[in-house]
Amino acid sequence: MLHIMLKKFSVQNFKGFRDKITLDLESPWDYGFQQEVISSGCITKGILYGINGSGKSNLGLAICDIICHLTDNQTLPGNYDCYLNLDGEKSIAEFEYVFTFRGEELVYEYGKTGMNQLEYERLSVSGREVISYNYLKNEGFTVLVGTETLNHTMMTETPISRVKYVNSNAILQDNKENAVFREFMDYVNRMLLFFSLDQRGYEGFKAGKGNISEGIIESGRLLDFQQFLEENGIFYNLVGREIDGEKKLYCNFGNREANFFKIASTGTRSLALFYYWYIKMHEASFVYIDEFDAFYHFELSIDIIKKLNEIKNVQIFTTTHNTDLMSNDLLRPDCYFVIGNNKIWSFADSTEKELRKAHNLQKMYKAGAFDEG
Repeated sequence: MLHIMLKKFSVQNFKGFRDKITLDLESPWDYGFQQEVISSGCITKGILYGINGSGKSNLGLAICDIICHLTDNQTLPGNYDCYLNLDGEKSIAEFEYVFTFRGEELVYEYGKTGMNQLEYERLSVSGREVISYNYLKNEGFTVLVGTETLNHTMMTETPISRVKYVNSNAILQDNKENAVFREFMDYVNRMLLFFSLDQRGYEGFKAGKGNISEGIIESGRLLDFQQFLEENGIFYNLVGREIDGEKKLYCNFGNREANFFKIASTGTRSLALFYYWYIKMHEASFVYIDEFDAFYHFELSIDIIKKLNEIKNVQIFTTTHNTDLMSNDLLRPDCYFVIGNNKIWSFADSTEKELRKAHNLQKMYKAGAFDEG
């Protein structure tokens, strides 16, 4: 069960975000429907809309930037080129995460000049600052019980995160602060960002490159994947083959076989990518899927969102341009977000009108009802 939840995230001077922009997940409305997408007072499922260049992809990179210095999991360094906002006046990008853990609040703040160049870190639990480090001055402190014998200075040329150092080296005693800290580090270690088929990249969750065919075959879910495709009108007789020591998906046509990824359509290959991560998502903490349905028919997109909504105890957010997903039968007005003009707002927060389940959100969106938060 996911005990810790991300309830608010802010970033500024990172990529396209010159000014501070905030994703607020701790202000759900009191709707009587789709209540299963709210947990511990936080929104756990959401869809983000915005025109091209509005910041949907950069928001995912910003939220998952924390993976780069707090874990040893997979990252995509090329996506962090032009790290600082080119029009910004500040010399660092600044990030703030606010988590809730069984009534306790953890706040993690840091500044960077690049993907692996920390300038400072601050971590507070229930209002008490427990870890702080200034990398320019090479000084700071740690007050978590069990960190007393750790070195208080980081002398390496490219110092690792002080928070990561504490997690890896301290023998923390069992108390409330340390429990929150451990849950926070576990949450970050299980964060996942992945992109649609055109990039095929991912960040977080594990170390190393992901092999879709091998992942599906080794999970023992080959027949389940075949059924998943059939449910979406795609019929293949799938078999696993080992070619040059690598497991690969093949389609059997009786007397002949062909590599699945060489004959499948773009949309079908995209479905395979989704399924590869879908069977692992119950182990994740936070998932951000950028342009998840870029190659999907609108009915398939709806089915995918339904599948994601069924995953319990995981915060999952997707980006799309597909307005057919704007329905109270899938989510609720406080779970649909718009990003633009360096702001993020939900449908619920952008109108004084009381939104009920019977309202046609797509029609209202196209009419401009949610244009500004």
